[in-house]
Amino acid sequence: MHKILKILVLVATCLAVGYFSSIATRSGITDWYAYVEKPSFNPPNWVFAPVWSFLYILMGVAGGLVWARMDFQREAVRTALFFFAVQLALNGLWSLLFFGLRNPLLALIEIALLWLMIYETWAKFRKIDRVAGWLFVPYLAWVSFAAVLNFSIWWLNK
Repeated sequence: MHKILKILVLVATCLAVGYFSSIATRSGITDWYAYVEKPSFNPPNWVFAPVWSFLYILMGVAGGLVWARMDFQREAVRTALFFFAVQLALNGLWSLLFFGLRNPLLALIEIALLWLMIYETWAKFRKIDRVAGWLFVPYLAWVSFAAVLNFSIWWLNK
């Protein structure tokens, strides 16, 4: 499969995960999250959709670049793509836990696992393709911020 097609497949996959997790997010924002006490640094709700869309695109491009190296580094690429799939599944799960189940504590535990999987994916990606590694840095930074935000919301509402 051509490199561009691999990138497009993974961008579409990441955006699909984002879309499906946004279903839980949308319902939670209107009937639960609006009433939750939030820290002063909580961004306005409109910020999240464009930021996540951008991050899903970066993730997909990074994954596609790594996938395109399959012919040269088969085992390393398989392992990296496994971590990519795990972190993507955990990414989608977080919205269900936080907004769907309305459980900031469970979401906080899960985001710690998500962060570790993103870090491992980044570490593996950068060894295979430097650009792919750099494309994961904004995602790692945003999830770090999201973890602090998640903790703060849990703390303020416990």
